[in-house]
Amino acid sequence: MHKERATALRLKDVAEAAGVSIATASRSLSGAPGVSVPVAERVRAVATSLGYVANVHARSLAGGPSRSVGLVVHEIGDPYFSEIASGLLGVGAREGLTVQICHTGRDPERELEQLRMLVANRVGAIVIAGSGLVDPSLQAPAKAELQAFQRAGGRVAVIGRHHLGVDAVLPDNTGGAGSVAQHLLDLGHRRVAVATGSRGLTTVADRITGLEAAFTAAGLDFADVPLVEADFTRAGGKAAAEEILDRHPGVTAVLALNDDMAIGVLSALRARGISVPGQVSVTGFDDVAVAGDLAPSLTTVRLPMGEMGEQALLLALKEPGARPRRRPVGAELVVRDSTAPPPA
Repeated sequence: MHKERATALRLKDVAEAAGVSIATASRSLSGAPGVSVPVAERVRAVATSLGYVANVHARSLAGGPSRSVGLVVHEIGDPYFSEIASGLLGVGAREGLTVQICHTGRDPERELEQLRMLVANRVGAIVIAGSGLVDPSLQAPAKAELQAFQRAGGRVAVIGRHHLGVDAVLPDNTGGAGSVAQHLLDLGHRRVAVATGSRGLTTVADRITGLEAAFTAAGLDFADVPLVEADFTRAGGKAAAEEILDRHPGVTAVLALNDDMAIGVLSALRARGISVPGQVSVTGFDDVAVAGDLAPSLTTVRLPMGEMGEQALLLALKEPGARPRRRPVGAELVVRDSTAPPPA
């Protein structure tokens, strides 16, 4: 198609080519409800083949860069994401940007809907905060959506390991998990259980890799360590702890793979009258702001979450590079009151 023709495209042209009404074409391209999945996918495919999506976005930027940014988080109530958002919002305020925040609940379909909504709202950049998925095929639709967005002049950055082929801020999940596991082993714990979120998340997979490396280096078989999978939330941590206590009553330490789960673990132990760390030690990961104020204060792994949010938006605001850029972020063990040697 000639460039002159592409830039003159209207929504009406896409609707006619797809054999649908203008209203259906509009809803399909914006991700709005009321259109069947096959129809919406056909309309988007037609729009992409015509170059309509790219040119609509380009026209929105014709008067200058968009002053709006989209932030996609997994759990809006998780302090991990609120601290990342705080850092990103600080950069946005300095740059005069409006930030739209979307919540996915770690659902790939919901994430795709939110990405399409942000594109339809003409944001100039999108930051995805939170884990990618171990299975690349589950992120393939999002990758295609973001590639089209970038071809249109949009910018993208992610926090965590993703299969999206974009700029990324990469926290040291593997090294951090290894350090907290080593801490428990050095204290003398050998009957350790892990409260984990879905192992389909790259963040979880990387943290488990770090745990396994530490146990293996100590001459222990990580296959003997109970891993209880639940929601990567406070409620999930509580449910995991209850299962651990029921099925593995001899455990002397619970290693939660994020602080939200660790808080749920502490709640479950407290409800059963189990002292921490006198009977069971507990660790988390992230070092959210409240971790030091808990009773007992939480031993955890510190990630600079505010800085991660800042770095992600700064990456997204840079001119695109020849290939995806990577910004590694270190992790630091923070020892507090929730860990001690196992009871004699």
